[in-house]
Amino acid sequence: MAAPGLLFFIIFKYVPLWGLLLAFQNYSPYLGFWNSEWVGLKYFNEFFANPEFLLLFRNTMAISLLNIAFFFPIPIVVALLLNEVRKLAFKKLVQTVIYLPHFLSWVIIVGICFLIFGQGTGIVNQLIRSNGGHSIEFLTNPDLFWGMLTAQSIWKEAGWGTIIFLAALAGINSELYEAAQIDGANRWQQMLNVTIPGIRSTIIVLLILRLGQVMEVGFEQIYLMMSGPVAHVADVFDTYVYRVGIQQGRFSYATVAGLFKSVVGLILVISANSLAKKFGEEGLY
Repeated sequence: MAAPGLLFFIIFKYVPLWGLLLAFQNYSPYLGFWNSEWVGLKYFNEFFANPEFLLLFRNTMAISLLNIAFFFPIPIVVALLLNEVRKLAFKKLVQTVIYLPHFLSWVIIVGICFLIFGQGTGIVNQLIRSNGGHSIEFLTNPDLFWGMLTAQSIWKEAGWGTIIFLAALAGINSELYEAAQIDGANRWQQMLNVTIPGIRSTIIVLLILRLGQVMEVGFEQIYLMMSGPVAHVADVFDTYVYRVGIQQGRFSYATVAGLFKSVVGLILVISANSLAKKFGEEGLY
């Protein structure tokens, strides 16, 4: 049963690691992987000395931290609320409705966003103008761009993220709730003293994994939302790698950017896991 999963990781995760050697080469498709010139740390020095590096780092970290601060807690809150619902039919209906956006592509999500918040024909701006107001540049205002991305991520993935937490909630021993009721605990006290501690280890593990993806903010979503007015707050490492590596054909230079993202993620995972163990949690390993 594990074979398909292991095969997937071997083919798509471990075998491509050889491609990281491109970061130390002046890679040419005509010369091939083994015959290209080795240049050592040339492209690393060029990448970190590039004035765009700080801009890319700022945008990537800002978007990722907003997702951790606002998007990460939402599935936990929704799972806790659904766990308190006693009408099974209503609970299943709510779950179905909030799961659906996960199955829509980012193209559709961004298209819906343009239909709702577009400056000219967007529904929201039409309502504002019909009430005597002025149109708001939701999609081209740099001050609103990061918040718009975070809101999209919450709408699309928050419902799907509740699945793991609902499974963790189902594993809590029901006798703990009975004991809490006997001690006179109300529903709110049961949630604080039984439910949340029961899923704490799951929350910590998922948070550690999320920190490992702090440099992965979603290429497709940002690429579709990016436009000239917001380019200076929208350009992240993913879009930069696409622009430099694919469009300009600078494969070795783009590999350096990808390697930097991976190293930062690895450092954060190891650090967060060590910190969790110091506080008595299980962590990842």
